Order: sequence, then C-alpha cells, then structure tokens
Amino acid sequence: MSVKIDIRNVRKEFRIRDTREPFTALAGTDLDVREGEFLTLVGPSGCGKSTLLDLIGGLTEPSGGEILIDGMPVSGPGLDRGVVFQQYALFPWRTARANVEFGLEAKGVPRAERAERARHHLDLVGLGGFEERYPHELSGGMRQRVAIARSLAFDPDVLLMDEPFAALDAQPRESLQEELLRIWEKTGKTVVFITHGIDEAVYLGQRVAVMTSRPGRIKEIVEVDFDTREGDLRAAPAFGEYRHHVWTLLRDEVAAAREQERKVAVGHG
Repeated sequence: MSVKIDIRNVRKEFRIRDTREPFTALAGTDLDVREGEFLTLVGPSGCGKSTLLDLIGGLTEPSGGEILIDGMPVSGPGLDRGVVFQQYALFPWRTARANVEFGLEAKGVPRAERAERARHHLDLVGLGGFEERYPHELSGGMRQRVAIARSLAFDPDVLLMDEPFAALDAQPRESLQEELLRIWEKTGKTVVFITHGIDEAVYLGQRVAVMTSRPGRIKEIVEVDFDTREGDLRAAPAFGEYRHHVWTLLRDEVAAAREQERKVAVGHG
C-alpha cells in the first residue's frame, strides 16, 4: 500500500506572550499514513494531536520538518483535504442541503450539480429526506452528519477528523462510528481521526498511532486486525487485548502530561 501522507521530523513551536522560550507542541514527529487507510490518533491532553491535524490540513505551518501528500509538500489548505471538527460549524441560516453546497459554491460548481451532489452525500450519511431542515431542527448527531457530508461533497482524497463525536452521547456516537466505517469502506478515502477514546480508536482504526506527552511525537503504532467485524466487535476478546495494549502505551504519557500541568499550575512550567 502506497504512502498518502508523509510526516517527516515535524516540529511546531508557538510564541507565547511574556515568555522568552517558545512553547513546543510537537518535536521530532514522524508518521506515514497509507493510501486509503483509516488511521486513528490518540494521546494525552495537550500532546499536539489537533496541532498535527492542523498541519496536515495546511491551516498552519511547521516550525521544522515537512509534511508531504502524494509526495508534494503541504503549503496551505487544499480541496484534496476535507476537515471535520468537534464543533459542527454549520451556518444556522442555511438548510442541510445548502450547508453541504457551500464548499461547492466556492468551487464554482453549477447550481443543478451542487444540489444533486448535496442530495447524494446527505443520502450517504443517512439524511435522505432531511435536506430542507435547518440546523436547529436537527439533533447533534444529525448536525455532525451534515458536517461530514459537507466535507465529502467536494470529493477530497483525505478526510481529517478532530474528535468529531466527542460531544455526542454514547448511542448516537456508536451509531455514527458505524456509519463512518460504512462510508469509508464505500468511498476509499484516507482518514486521519483524532480521538480521546481508546475504544473508539480501536473500533475505527486499521492502525492506532499513540502519541507521547508534550512535546508530542509518535510513541508507537498499533496494527489492528480483527478476523471479522461481524457481531458485537467490542465484546470480542481481541478488542479487549488491543484496548489494553493501547492503554498500557498511554498510561505513562497521561501521567507525564498531568505532571506538566501541575508544574505550570504552581509556576514552575
């Protein structure tokens, strides 16, 4: 399987007001994301997961190293990448269909084609019949489906997802996890998915990339390979084994992140 995203020795620093030393979010981060794979990314709070996703999306630039997509350096946002954030970021004055059409308008897609593509992608995420509903008329899970449809509508090669289900209750979250896997299997997109949930990471990912505490880098990549995905996967013995392994990798990093927070709180960070 060929490499789609190549992250090479990436470093990201931020200048903080009233301090001499820069804040280092990422240091020496290396990661390959394969063409068409679903990769999940986990790590302790503040380890730089979202920063790394922003760098892949071209929303910010690395302080060192480089990120390549299809062998070309990332130099800014592009239509080859779609981004789904935790907050839905829908326009409240636009219907579900019109929200999905927004990116297509900017791309100059003709009106009739925009409407057809919007309907197709709303159907794809299970929202057929809800095209003319406004965001306030939809549940949280449905609004997140609209956000996913909007990101898919302009047909990006890569889908970047930053804890998109974190604000949802357990039942709609698990439903959307299953829906997302179905969409991924159908479309063949390359997906990078950030989550705080180990269960979610193992359930969704073909591989789980575990990050260290700040400054973040990749500690280990866990290959997830189930014999079958039929039935209740979360109850399978292999699921528990993968979950335990990922948690073992994370445990020391979470402790280190808490110690960093403690030092900052008492003025020694």
